[in-house]
Amino acid sequence: MSVRVHTPEELPEDDPDRSLRPRRLEDFIGQDAVKDQLAVSITAAASRGEALDHVLLAGPPGLGKTSLAQIVAAELDVPFVQTAGPALERKGDVAAFLTALEPRSVFFVDEIHRLARALEETFYPAMEDRCLPITVGQGAGARVVTIDLPPFTLVGATTRTGLLSTPLRDRFGIQHRLEHYDAADLGRIVRRSARLLGVAIEDGGAVAVADRSRGTPRVANRLLRRVRDYAEVHGDGVVTAQVASAALDLLEVDRLGLDRLDREILRTICGKFSGGPVGLSTLAASVGEEQDTIEDVYEPYLLQLGLIERTPRGRAATRLAFAHLGLARPAALTLL
Repeated sequence: MSVRVHTPEELPEDDPDRSLRPRRLEDFIGQDAVKDQLAVSITAAASRGEALDHVLLAGPPGLGKTSLAQIVAAELDVPFVQTAGPALERKGDVAAFLTALEPRSVFFVDEIHRLARALEETFYPAMEDRCLPITVGQGAGARVVTIDLPPFTLVGATTRTGLLSTPLRDRFGIQHRLEHYDAADLGRIVRRSARLLGVAIEDGGAVAVADRSRGTPRVANRLLRRVRDYAEVHGDGVVTAQVASAALDLLEVDRLGLDRLDREILRTICGKFSGGPVGLSTLAASVGEEQDTIEDVYEPYLLQLGLIERTPRGRAATRLAFAHLGLARPAALTLL
């Protein structure tokens, strides 16, 4: 198993957003409360010459958790080591990472909620006591050898905080939740990304992209690249409001930022199940998508817009969903 270590100013070469990720807190747009609190913690740890306390970053995908983890390492001027929960399959995998860390390193574990429970327990003494108990031998002759670890900062990212065990969650001294971005911040992100990509964009074009980006910078950057392609093929390369709208219509992204699968989920609930409620497993089977994908990627935004709601018996469509699809609500449907 290889361990990837990056200097503070490096980013992985296979990172599709490499050129767009902010490198410092001052460049990170939005999430002002999180940034302000992190800045205090980072400055205090740096002034004491200590490793930053362990950090848990929660929130929907694409809001900047990985970027913030990289920024923490850059601001502290320490190495950045990255892996993901599903990649850690055995205790030996965890031990290989932890024993290779340099002092005060930032060890970033994405999707930390997908760690096996047995591996979570391996992190307990490492996070709390900076030691790693290793069992040597088997049976009656087995003995435990404790390896001392250098001070380090574990940064965990999760989209499902509730799946973390309480003992692991409580060992993170700094915990932040990232929320969806408003249109103004997304507009600033689109203009910044356009500048870095060398894309000529008018304010109206930036607003059009931001409005359909689901409150998510990752989506905004993805849409900007596709709008850039459209502007180069069907225009003079300048992203105007008209060009952006035409490109996004071609991509089947509507005025609320819903894509084809979003609308298919709504149509399934409204049409096949008369507005619901319908169970998540049934809904997933009906649209041909994994339950986790619907719950983590699509459902949060639909809930935020008030297009669906969770009930004890499953997901149900609201009157806003019927109105958005241009469908009549069944007379017997009493949900708001």
